[in-house]
Amino acid sequence: MIRWRRGEVRRLLPSWDGVAPCVVALAPGRGRGDTVTCRALAYTDLVGHPEVGDTVLLNTGALDLGLGTGGYAMVVALPDRPPADAEGPGHLVKARYTPLQATVLGADEQGSPHHEALREATGVDAMPVVVADLHSALPAVVAGVRADRPGARIAYVMLDGGALPAAFSRVTGVLREEGLLVGCVTTGQAFGGDLEAVTVHSGLLTARHVLNADVAVVCQGPGNLGTGTPWGFSGVACGEAVNAAAVLGGRPVASLRVSEADPRPRHRGVSHHSSTAYGKVALARADVVVPRLPGDLGALVRDQAAPLARRHTLVEVGLEGLEEALRSLPVKVSTMGRGLDEDRAAFLSAAAAGRRAAHLADGGS
Repeated sequence: MIRWRRGEVRRLLPSWDGVAPCVVALAPGRGRGDTVTCRALAYTDLVGHPEVGDTVLLNTGALDLGLGTGGYAMVVALPDRPPADAEGPGHLVKARYTPLQATVLGADEQGSPHHEALREATGVDAMPVVVADLHSALPAVVAGVRADRPGARIAYVMLDGGALPAAFSRVTGVLREEGLLVGCVTTGQAFGGDLEAVTVHSGLLTARHVLNADVAVVCQGPGNLGTGTPWGFSGVACGEAVNAAAVLGGRPVASLRVSEADPRPRHRGVSHHSSTAYGKVALARADVVVPRLPGDLGALVRDQAAPLARRHTLVEVGLEGLEEALRSLPVKVSTMGRGLDEDRAAFLSAAAAGRRAAHLADGGS
């Protein structure tokens, strides 16, 4: 299950908060005669900071299979120079029963300064909750919210269907540093956010009552999982997030996964991920945002979204000014390797959901 490799750090690459990439020379063996190198990713809170000359143990499974890790092997350990023991409170264990399980302080656990508030909290006070399939929708939703409500306090509630460490998302870090997000709450097995929570329910309560968010955005971290089967994809959790938001008295806003450029027919127009998650898994009513895209694509999206009206409220949202808002972000939007110019529909659809959330946050209906 794990493809182990041993190597030596030859060069450090530009890092970001919590993440230290490096170039590693792999030890010869397992059919390799010559020394080869690869890029490796070290989560510094877990394994420490690699330095040139360090021996590293790597997990190269996803890299060898060509999966979406950005072309990195994962540093499992610096065996000759492990980091000091972590200190501080916290009894939540995430990535549980894996070799790199991490102990964190949960916002909702007894030792937290927020425990009392979260123990008493019964709901999220009609807070709009935008639910999206892909992590790439996050900056687009933020752009849509702030296009109409620049001062909105937006929190990111991160699901564990993609990357578990929040640090892997450079987008999240930049949005937070630029003041476009008030914080990230990591839920389930995900970890490393500004705040930790056990479930998406307590994560939403944390967003509302600890971060004082006006709007929450719920989506996976980078690297979602899909098998090309009707039910075998991590975005099924979108439907469950709609249910959680509704149970807590929030206003669920469903962002459709839309594409005009995806080569796979099942993702053209409205993705089957959205049709399944919102049409079959979500039992509570949500505002399903249908972007007013032009031409044949707009007609296709409206037709594909129409069956969702049996369970939800379809809300058409105009796109005026949203492309400009997307281009003004401090990060470049990208989905499946495609940018704004290659797949405008993907980002405009998510931004439209953000616009709907801004309207609801202002007291609209």
